[in-house]
Amino acid sequence: MPPAGAGEPRAAAVPEHPPNQNEAPVNHRCPPSPDDVHVPLSAVLAVATYVAAQMLSDIASLKIGIVWGHAVDMGTFIYPLTFTLRDLVHRALGRRAARWLIVAAGAINLWMAAYLRWVAAVPQDPAWGLGREFAAVLTPVWRLVLASIAAEVVSELADTEMYHWFVTRVTRRHAWARVVVSNAVSIPIDNLVFCLGAFAGALPARSITEIFLLNLYLKLGVTLVGVPLIYLVRKDAAVGRGQGRAG
Repeated sequence: MPPAGAGEPRAAAVPEHPPNQNEAPVNHRCPPSPDDVHVPLSAVLAVATYVAAQMLSDIASLKIGIVWGHAVDMGTFIYPLTFTLRDLVHRALGRRAARWLIVAAGAINLWMAAYLRWVAAVPQDPAWGLGREFAAVLTPVWRLVLASIAAEVVSELADTEMYHWFVTRVTRRHAWARVVVSNAVSIPIDNLVFCLGAFAGALPARSITEIFLLNLYLKLGVTLVGVPLIYLVRKDAAVGRGQGRAG
């Protein structure tokens, strides 16, 4: 005799906690991969151009030219643009990214100077014959190198904090104004740190003052020309941890 219930359809198991039709489905996906992170193209270009301009201006500064009857290091016509490029990175990626970029660029410039000095010390191929000229141009006095890098890092960090203050305490509108205000503070700091670090005790105070003022006027003029670059980034970075109230 078959057991009781044999041949009868079995009832479907009822879940202990039936699903709530109003609940959103649980996403069991893995965290997004780096390929899913979106970085604006304008930010990538700004970072690359910033580092390139820093390096190019340091190399060009090894030549002292005559412009309008005055002796000027030829990096002066490129370097001021780095302040506005820094503002671009700040606007696109935030304050933390701008700080890291400044420190990284300073380290890259220091490494470049050390590498060029090592290259100049390597014995040359006799058939080339330009080793002495190469060393004379591309192995500057270390005091000038360190003064230049210190000025870049200190002034660009000051630019970062001034820019951040403007967008958090004054206004997020008028992007051109934040560039003008932050650069008006950071460029004199750059000149002061460089002139004192490079020439204090080596040149008369009058000569240092002339160098300071001439470079100040040129850098302010170049940075005003570069102000429209800030509009290559259309909106400010989203506020994130460590950014404060605004990027």
